[in-house]
Amino acid sequence: MTINQRTDMTNTTATGPLPQGHPPVAQPKVGVLLVNLGTPDGTDRASMRRYLAEFLSDRRVIEWPRAVWYPVLYGIVLNTRPKKSGALYDKIWNREKDESPLRTYTRSQGEKLAAALAGHDNIVVDWAMRYGNPSIESVLERMTKAGCRRIVMFPLYPQYSATTTATVNDKFFEALMKMRWQPAVRTVPAYHDEPVYIDALARSIEKHLASLDFEPEVVIASYHGIPQSYFKAGDPYHCHCQKTTRLLRERLGWDEKKLLTTFQSRFGPEEWLQPYTDKTVERLAKEGVKSVAVFNPGFVADCLETLEEIAGEVGETFHESGGTNFSHIPCLNDSEEGMAVIEEMVRRELGGWA
Repeated sequence: MTINQRTDMTNTTATGPLPQGHPPVAQPKVGVLLVNLGTPDGTDRASMRRYLAEFLSDRRVIEWPRAVWYPVLYGIVLNTRPKKSGALYDKIWNREKDESPLRTYTRSQGEKLAAALAGHDNIVVDWAMRYGNPSIESVLERMTKAGCRRIVMFPLYPQYSATTTATVNDKFFEALMKMRWQPAVRTVPAYHDEPVYIDALARSIEKHLASLDFEPEVVIASYHGIPQSYFKAGDPYHCHCQKTTRLLRERLGWDEKKLLTTFQSRFGPEEWLQPYTDKTVERLAKEGVKSVAVFNPGFVADCLETLEEIAGEVGETFHESGGTNFSHIPCLNDSEEGMAVIEEMVRRELGGWA
């Protein structure tokens, strides 16, 4: 009996019978791996310390010499910050699923992408976290065991930075280095200026503003910051953020006074990208601006930095400084607009593979 079957996992097609006694050969599959920043497993001190230790020991995140940083990290930060961070995570924790919103949304993005690609029976979609669980290495192992001989890895960051996209790539290729039989791989590039992304942000903003009972005088695009020294060393992140905002202004028909760019989440003694988000809303309120809305175009899913820091802390700062109306515009998350971006970027990179 003759069968048409691939006799190896390198996409070479052979027609004919397998040798006698040859084990069954599965059809090679193409994997799509979505990777987000990460999340602690729980809000307790041990879980938070484990997560923060992995995150803050990453050389892409903290570029200080280890001899200088490690005494601070292990002597001070990991003894004080886990309890504080755990209390903040507890405010936004998904009680129903006992997990952070970031994990909830990332899983949903993976499930919805799998449904969108269901017409391709040889595609496997999975998701992982750079820090915490599920780890990139564990999911990569699962995908290769499922027969994935080609993998598209998607770091879920619209704007490129060494602190985000590069460290995901590092961890992904580090896992590949441990494998004797490596799959062929592609990585999805930054998409800060892709029309589908700009349009998704614009439609999300328009939809949210239409639901408010006030009209914001100022709308702020708040991006996660990086130290100025990283930018001066050649990181393109600041330029990517500025371009996203500029294209969004053009799409919405707004000027530079209506839509501002700011940076949040600074940490440590270094000077970070400016203007700072918290200082900006404080200034606006003191100048008489009564209504403000803030969104986070650098995050594909709501998380601690958007739900607690912006919707919570920055909102309080605005009100305490004299502002009246404040609204946080949710991230794209697993919305129709958000999934359109993810699907288009993935389909592009699957070209010739699926």
